Amino acid sequence: MQESGAGGSVGIVVPQVVDIDVPLILDCGRLLRRHQLIVETYGQLNAARSNAVLICHALSGDHHAAGYHGDERKPGWWDNCIGPGKPIDTNRFYVVSLNNLGGCRGSTGPNTVDPETGRVWGPDFPLLTVRDWVRSQSLLATKLGIQQWAAVIGGSLGGMQVMQWAIDLPTRVRHAVVIASAPQISAQNIAFNEIARQAILSDPDFHGGRYYEHGVVPGRGLRLARMLGHITYLSDAAMRAKFGNDLKAPQPSFNFDVEFEVESYLRYQGESFVDRFDANTYLLMTKALDYFDPARDYDDSLVAAFRQAQARFLVIAFSSDWRFSPARSREIVKALVDAGRPVSYALIDSSLGHDDFLMPLPDYHLMLRHYLSRVADEVGA
Repeated sequence: MQESGAGGSVGIVVPQVVDIDVPLILDCGRLLRRHQLIVETYGQLNAARSNAVLICHALSGDHHAAGYHGDERKPGWWDNCIGPGKPIDTNRFYVVSLNNLGGCRGSTGPNTVDPETGRVWGPDFPLLTVRDWVRSQSLLATKLGIQQWAAVIGGSLGGMQVMQWAIDLPTRVRHAVVIASAPQISAQNIAFNEIARQAILSDPDFHGGRYYEHGVVPGRGLRLARMLGHITYLSDAAMRAKFGNDLKAPQPSFNFDVEFEVESYLRYQGESFVDRFDANTYLLMTKALDYFDPARDYDDSLVAAFRQAQARFLVIAFSSDWRFSPARSREIVKALVDAGRPVSYALIDSSLGHDDFLMPLPDYHLMLRHYLSRVADEVGA
């Protein structure tokens, strides 16, 4: 097994496809008669089935959270946090990570075939909400024989799923760990998402979302969407420290080619994203992010929404995160306190920005480690 960070690696992992044969009614009013979810699991489920932890991914995440696929060099996206002896300790927990419904890494979504028509779903795939994802995940939990999660954990859009779990299915969540998230996104964030979507929708290769049938991808739009998004994930201080305004050559070349280090970085991020992500999925995911507002069903009262929850909460924010700022996490904490729900809060001093929730920051990992160790003791893991 390969080592990664403090603690060991879960080693080589093999994704599995789980068939969900129970019909799923979506918030948009449409029905999915069946769907598939691609899943990875790490660790062992104990005899009492009490030590299961669900990992909810963010906008561009997927099921591959830890370990390695075959001989790949790069591990899963949260490998620094999941594994034996790591904060989410697979010696104690049975960890489940999935690619959400509508994703593009194997779960039923726009780039898979609609069994009703025999054609790739494309733009005909229904728009989804965070609540739809939670319903789908609950069907997965039932299929896996898990009646209650010891913890549901997620950052950013994943943290929104955690909150929705605790509100909608209170008896099935023992602990809710909400990281770098918000009770709803701001108008500014919706604006960023809309610009990203327009970049994709206006790409000549988009073809109304049916680019699969034309043998192309809307790469220009998807690159721009990723470049825009990536700027919002980093703090100004982090970008200044990493790139400054350094030119790649000693003198300006007076053209529109890549001249600055930050331009090179953003173009690389955009190019690599086109190779691994689907444009229709990006549209769908950003819209689900925009729609999220659990207070809407409770007369716009987040306190009333959280009164439904029974879980204990851990809420973590990062000082340099301006996309989902600490103020938004404090809104969650205040609403939980006002609702009489038990909650712990940590503000982690950081410099990178929103992406800090993916980083192995010592104080962050220490907080997770101590909290989840108590969870493991509680469930007999």
